[in-house]
Amino acid sequence: MADGLDRMWAGWRGEYVAGIGEAPVGGCPLCGAIDPTGPQAGWIIHRGELATVILNAFPYNNGHLLVLVNRHVAGLDAVTEEEAAELWRLVRTAHRAILAAYEPDGANIGANLGTAAGAGVPDHLHLHVLPRWAADTSFVTSVAGMRVLPETLDSAAARLRAAWPADTDADTDTDTDADIAAGTPGEAEGP
Repeated sequence: MADGLDRMWAGWRGEYVAGIGEAPVGGCPLCGAIDPTGPQAGWIIHRGELATVILNAFPYNNGHLLVLVNRHVAGLDAVTEEEAAELWRLVRTAHRAILAAYEPDGANIGANLGTAAGAGVPDHLHLHVLPRWAADTSFVTSVAGMRVLPETLDSAAARLRAAWPADTDADTDTDTDADIAAGTPGEAEGP
């Protein structure tokens, strides 16, 4: 694993063990992951015109999302203004969906740009959006160097899709993070 942790899954899925999550032959694993006809299509939460939201196949926590541009580009300087705008809009929407679906104590949002910064796939720009809880690192992580994930990726995908706002492709974004967390989306005045 790129982060040095093993993972112990409750509810292993046979097809995952058989190879889902591997890079397409001669290709980028993230390009393969956002292919709507590929083996990870069920983990696509939202596919926009220029960017896509998917579940991380190697999550830190349940609900760990990746937001990436659809075009295979490595760095921030390579994205167009339109791609950057959609990427950030989807990061914000992913955060809202995580708040609604998981009710976490906090969240991490970030990018690992380059191998030295910890990027597991340094050649395809992606941002991480993941829920965090006050006690989400257990003794198993400390002692055994592994994560215990109580929810399958398919279950997390269904949960996040149910929490995903229906109007994601609209240019207006009127719900604040506090509205989503409070369960009152649509009541805030947007910019």
